[in-house]
This record gives sequence, structure tokens and C-alpha cells, in this order.
Amino acid sequence: MYQWTRREDERLLTGKGRYVADIEVPDCLDAVFVRSKVGHGALRAVDCSAAREVPGVVGAWSAADLTDVPPCAHAAATQQDLPPVPPTVLAKLSSDEAVVGREWPALVKERVRYAGEAVAVVLGEDRYRAEDGAAEVTFQVDPLPAMVTPSAAAADSTLLFEGLSNIALQGETGKPIEDKVWQDAAAVVEGRYRQNLLMPTPMECRTILAVPEGDRLTVWSGHQMPHRLRRELAALLGWSQEQVRVVVPDTGGAFGSKSASFPEFVVAAFLAVKLQRPVRWIEDRLESMLVATRGRGQDQHARLAADAEGRLLAYELHIDADVGAYPHLGVGLPMQTAWMATGAYRTPQVHATVRSVLTNTMLTYPYRGAGRPEAVIALERCMDMMARRLGIDPADLRRRNFIPPESFPYTTPTGRTYDSGEYARALDLALETVEYDTWRTEQTRRRTDPTAKPLGIGLSCYVERSGGEPGGLHEFGSIEVSQDGTITARCGAASSGQSHETVFPALVAKTLGVDEQRVQLIEGDTDEQPQGLGSFASRTAQVAGAMLQHASQLVIEEAKQRAANLWDLPLEQVEWTDGTVHAAHDGSAAMDISELVKATGPLRVEDRFETGMAFPFGTHVAVAEVDPELGTVQLLKVVTVDDCGVVLNPDIVHAQAFGSALQGIGQALYEAIPYDDNGVPMLANGLLDYLLPTYTELPPIEVRDTCTPSPSSPLGAKGAGESGCIGLPAAVVNAVVDALQPADCDLLQMPLTPDVIWRAAQAPKLEEAR
Repeated sequence: MYQWTRREDERLLTGKGRYVADIEVPDCLDAVFVRSKVGHGALRAVDCSAAREVPGVVGAWSAADLTDVPPCAHAAATQQDLPPVPPTVLAKLSSDEAVVGREWPALVKERVRYAGEAVAVVLGEDRYRAEDGAAEVTFQVDPLPAMVTPSAAAADSTLLFEGLSNIALQGETGKPIEDKVWQDAAAVVEGRYRQNLLMPTPMECRTILAVPEGDRLTVWSGHQMPHRLRRELAALLGWSQEQVRVVVPDTGGAFGSKSASFPEFVVAAFLAVKLQRPVRWIEDRLESMLVATRGRGQDQHARLAADAEGRLLAYELHIDADVGAYPHLGVGLPMQTAWMATGAYRTPQVHATVRSVLTNTMLTYPYRGAGRPEAVIALERCMDMMARRLGIDPADLRRRNFIPPESFPYTTPTGRTYDSGEYARALDLALETVEYDTWRTEQTRRRTDPTAKPLGIGLSCYVERSGGEPGGLHEFGSIEVSQDGTITARCGAASSGQSHETVFPALVAKTLGVDEQRVQLIEGDTDEQPQGLGSFASRTAQVAGAMLQHASQLVIEEAKQRAANLWDLPLEQVEWTDGTVHAAHDGSAAMDISELVKATGPLRVEDRFETGMAFPFGTHVAVAEVDPELGTVQLLKVVTVDDCGVVLNPDIVHAQAFGSALQGIGQALYEAIPYDDNGVPMLANGLLDYLLPTYTELPPIEVRDTCTPSPSSPLGAKGAGESGCIGLPAAVVNAVVDALQPADCDLLQMPLTPDVIWRAAQAPKLEEAR
């Protein structure tokens, strides 16, 4: 019989998974949203009357018909899990103030601000009838000029909100750098980088099923933060949190895109309560490509200074960030890029400025890496430029500027306090694994052979933040022991593919010293676990895992106390070994935990546990062969070396690193959302127009790791799973730049499509022709 690697594998791989679309509820209605076909315009009229006449349609509504439906909740204003602004940040507006006057409506009232924004909703007895009804809704939008890049929107006289700037928030971190530093430096390099807008593209799109039950509402959703969803929906309905239950069933991926209360969720919950019938919305793929959350989207200007020996002197980063049409959760996200601007280096002076700019695009949200890839790409591209300018090997330049291990904890000029790191060890392992010197020799040979395709080697050294920000580095949970010996762990997290079902019971079992088959996990249900934060920011092992280890230790202490009372012994004479309590000296008294529960009653402990921030790191290397005539890139070898502290399950961490590496390659070479002049994504052909790397594009990827435990968590674990998205794009771009060695590196902007590469390769010839 096949031995499944993970507990959840048999269920998921044999088609027994239960997703929101699989849940059968009597009298359920399906929701279909009618969406704007332009990216910016004034909504003049919406007529739902014909839709209401379609057989099987239960109702059709515009904003004018649902005047009491509330706007979408602003996450920063309602979440206790979001951090306060650190003192290192000087912001002209808080994220809460940025929302005032710019609220995100559940349905468009007067102004369409992104293509696909919902102007009406139709409920049908099934999806087919609802779609038929939606086709009968008519509406008129008078187009306005659309702005789809942050730099354009920041300078444009067209305002998304009358009387309010398109710049929703401004901030900075570090101290401004005097002109003399740049003037006296031996070398200064600068570049302008566009961080392409990406789609997270999980296998399962967004989902919600709202089931009214008298004065309660049960909501099923593939969601990363069930307690946030409960809190926000309850507030929107004017209910207590106890009246709303959120359940997260099997979820087909998220990558950050399923962490909020979206307008469609608000409408579905509101209509379910209004009609007292279940309402379900399942986002289809084309709909998701139009209106699901975006990632990245920054215009950057970076400048780096060094002395003649390559010692870094100063680094400056200006960010114009595309946060989409409404200043929701993404409005403060670019500060993550600013805070992490220093990377792995001892740069004495660093200054980063941020402008969060409203554009006519769907909202930017956290996407695997969430602000850290943008920081790494800007800095690491500058590091390669500096190496060329000074004639220093890129690996040597990085090594001589690393923060040394003895300097930790290390506070950066941007206010981050790194917990631990051995950056040179990760770099050395990456160079050894990729056979760096061999590839450099081959590169030299090819540069003397006019018939050979150019070869490039790209490096990227990264540091990221995991676990969340201060104020959100805690989790809730409990452990309960039954009389039959079953141990039930409950947790405030919610898995969307991170293998909690395997990892958490194994952790609890190891701490208690019992067979892991005795341990089961319950999570993603706000009735089972009343408090929790969720799964985001690579916090599962570091925060939720530490909480479950802590709760397991509380079980041991409680069991020892009960045994001491039962046997009339001093507590210090009772010990715990492999799931049993026993007298320390002669062992005359011994009892399995299940027998102890039978003798003393139910045993359950619950607590809130908090850890500190952690800073995973690593080095990624890409070897690329470029065809200048065709503009194609073939990755000959990719090596990722990541350090996420103590690893709980090596196979799962390896798989997470591998998957995120492929997503990082996607950003570098393939993925971007193209817009037309009306602000409409040109994605009519679905995933034929938005290129995701497939098995065909999969290069040889070797995943290695080092281990530098974090002192911030009792497990020593740091976040894992986002590393490839953070470190690899810069390595891939640097490899292509190293191969082509263009005079103007700014020509090579992601994604490096054949057109982009061909134009960069032909630039000298085109310039000469002029």
C-alpha cells in the first residue's frame, strides 16, 4: 500500500478534498456580479429590471437598490493584528486617514475606478440562471482618463477622488543622505526599476458561502484569516462576533490573496441575511484575472555609493507604489520595501522614501514575499552594477559588505533589528553548489567565441522578515486530552497548502513524547477556536508552532500537578516521559495521560503565545544562456540556499522553497498584467495571455539550506516558503544582464520577455544606426 507523505495527501490527491464549491446547502443561491468593462468612468445608470424577469433569477440589485449595504471594511482600521507605525517611519498620513473619503464600495455608486468593479449583483437558483440574468443587466459608464502606473497617476491632474490627491500615503525611513557623500564616493551607480504587477493565481479562486441560521451566520470561505473575516463581517452587519462563524475548509492555495473582506464577500453576506437564504459566490478564472488582488507594482529609483575597495557608503531608494484604486490593506505595504532596503549589508547610511499612489487597477495586496522581493531586486541589481563599475567579482563585493555573525542582533539604518545571520555561509554554499568558478571559466571562453551564445551568472543575497510586525506576533490555541488517549490541538491559523495537518500534530507529539497518530488538529473554525490571527507573513512555524509547543508544555505541567495531587507527592517528585507521568525515584506510580484524564477529569489548556520577529536569509544563483537574436533565456542551473532557522519538516520546507523559486522565475521572465488605454487588462484569452511557468519551463533547481536558529522563537524557527519569490528574481535578471552586458541596464525590466531582451541586445546597433 502506498505510504502518503503528508496526512492530507490521500484526501487531496484522491479527489476527496472538500472545498467551498463542494459544500451542499439546501436552497442555496448563486451570485454573479455584473462588472464594468472600462477602468475609469462615471456610472450614469444601471437597469436590473430585465434581469429580474429571467426564469430562475431570485433578484438583481445595483447600489441604488441596496442603499443600506455597507462599504468594504478597511483592514487597517479594524484589525488588531496589524502593527502600529514604527518610530523609524515619518508618514504624512496614517493608513486609516488615507481611507477617509476613499472608501471601497460593495457595489459602484457613482464612479468606476478599476476594470471589473461590480455595478450590480444577480442571484439565481443556480449559476447558469444567475449568469443568464447578469447578461440582461444594462448600465452606462462615461469613460474618464485611466492611469495604470503609479508614476503616471502621481503626476496626473485626473483625480480618482475629487478633492483628494492620488498619493494616498507618503512615508520614509532612515535619514536623508547629504550630497557630499555621493560626491566623494569612488563609485556611484543608479537604476530605475519597474516591479511588474503580478497575479497570485492560486488553483482555487476566491470563494464564499454565507448560510443564515436565525440570528447567526455561518460563512464558509477559502481564507487565510478566519477570525479577521468574522470580525469584519460582524462589524459590517452590526452584529456581535459571536453571531458569525467562519469555517475554512480545504483551500486551493492563496499566496496572500485571500486575507481580506472583499466587496463580493460583503454583498454575499448581506444578501444572505436579507433574504434568509444561503448565498454562494465562486470566482471563476477569467473573473479572477480581472478583479482578484495584485502583487508588486512599484516604480523605483535606486542609488548606491561605495569607496574604491567596494565598501558600501550609502544607499537611497525612492518608491512610487501602485496600491490600486482604493487605499485598503495595500496602502501601507510598500513600507515593507523601505524597511528592508538595507538587505544583508553594513551600509552606514540608508534612506528610503515611499509614495503609495492610487491607480485605475485592482487593489494591490500581499503576494508571496509582500514588499521584500521589491527591496531585494532594487538593491541586488545595484550591487551587480557596482561590481562591474569597480571591477570586483559580484560574490566578493557582497562578501566584503555582509553584516558579520558577531554583530547580531543588528539594527539597520531603517530601524529593523535582525535576529541572527551567517550570510557568508549561505553565499559560500551557493557558490560551491552551483560550481561558480566553472561557470565563470565557461563564460570567459564564450566571450572569445563569436558563435557561442552569451552566458551570464546572476547572484542575489536576500534578507526577509517573517512572522509579522510587533503587535501581531502572537497566536492562540489549545490542547485537549481525551479519555481514549486522543490529543486534539486547536490553532488560530488556517492552512491554504502549508501542511499544517501534518506538521502541527507531529510537533505536538514530539513535545509530549507520544505517537503522532494520537494527535489531531482542528483549525480554521472560529467556533472551535474563538481567537486567532491566521496564516500570513510566513508565521506558521515561527509563531503558531511555538504556540503549540508552549501549549504542549502546559499540558505536561498540568499532568504532573494532577499526578502529584493524586499520589500525594511533591510536584518535584513527579516526572513526564513519553506521554506518561511517573514517580521520579522508584517508579512505583506510573500512569498514561489517558488514564490520568479518566482519574482526574477532562484536561484542556489554552493560551496566547507571542514570539519576536525573525529574519530569514539566503543566496540564490542563476546561470542563464541568452539568444540575442531570438531574445530567449534558458536557465541552465538555479541554486537556492535558504536559512529559515530550525526546520520542522525538511520535505515540506524543501517543497515550499522549490515552489516559490518557480514563482520567482515567473516574475523575472514571464508574468505581467498588460493594460490597454482604458485601463482594462488585456487578458481575454485567460492564461494564454498571462504566462505562468509550467513544467516545460522548469529549469534544474537545486535547493540547499543552512541553519542559523532564531533567538526570537523557542523553536528557533524562522519563516519559510517565500524565499524563491524574494531572492530569485534578482538573480535571474542579474544573470541576463551579465550575459548581455548592455550599456543601459535599465532596458532590462521584468518580465524579461523575448521582445525586452531583443531590444536590449540590439540597442547598440540601433544607436549606431541613428
